[in-house]
Amino acid sequence: MTSEVSSFRFHHPSRLRRSVLTVPAINDRAMEKVASLDCDAVIFDLEDAVAEDRKADARSKLLNFLQKSDLGHRECIIRINAADTPYFREDMALVLEALPNAVLLPKVEEPVTIQDVADMLGEHDAAEGLRIWAMIETPRGVLNAAAIASSGRTSDSRLDAFVVGLNDLRKATVIPAEPGRTYLVSYLMQIVLAARAYGLDVIDSVSNDFRDMEALAAECAQGRAMGFDGKMLIHPAQIEPSNHHFGPSAAAIAEARLVADAFANPAHAGLNVINIDGRMIERLHAEEATRLLAKVALITARKDKP
Repeated sequence: MTSEVSSFRFHHPSRLRRSVLTVPAINDRAMEKVASLDCDAVIFDLEDAVAEDRKADARSKLLNFLQKSDLGHRECIIRINAADTPYFREDMALVLEALPNAVLLPKVEEPVTIQDVADMLGEHDAAEGLRIWAMIETPRGVLNAAAIASSGRTSDSRLDAFVVGLNDLRKATVIPAEPGRTYLVSYLMQIVLAARAYGLDVIDSVSNDFRDMEALAAECAQGRAMGFDGKMLIHPAQIEPSNHHFGPSAAAIAEARLVADAFANPAHAGLNVINIDGRMIERLHAEEATRLLAKVALITARKDKP
């Protein structure tokens, strides 16, 4: 029988997911370039980015690359083909051999999809650190986002994050790709709300034209305002803008330090609400400040490395 996990997992500050670059597992040159890029995470794609007659070749290339490469601080995720495809079993065999940080499941529509993969990982004694991410990219996926996210509250689920896939969702809903994503906002917020209700990170969808930096900046700003943790990217040129928009601002850092220092003051020990410059600040704000400052420390440590 499963049990609910303790709340320490939720929004754990040890991971940055501002910029999540997707790289075709068939593309040797793109994979070799990853170690020089300032992205927080990399999704090595065995699904959409690989033609059916190249799936086996892509698995071989990816395994060879991961066995010889050091990705440093970058979180490593492998996007596999769905369970109802003939490639799923071999993709999962690769995951169990390569041992990435996470496996990304496409077009998740039901909680059972998460549990089946979690069971498979458990049966093969995969380390707890091998997590599951879920693509939410279909109408059923959006409608069932809360139920899918709730499966992340069990001790053996391994679910860590949602990734939004708008290209498939647009196709299914016949909503055009318009600036501002006006008629998609309600779906995006539903996914964010489900993720936040159950302590998952949530990554915004790709911006399709990697040459249009203005459109990317607008989507990043919108995604940040909606509550996303970061953005899925398709080109290295998108990394810096994503890191900027989803990283903490100077004003947010200053506020976090002010709040953290105030609650660290011995004079405020035992208080859940204190007065800071005429504002009533609750202890929960101190917890948020601590998480933000932990992320700032991670960013600073990376910049300080040669």
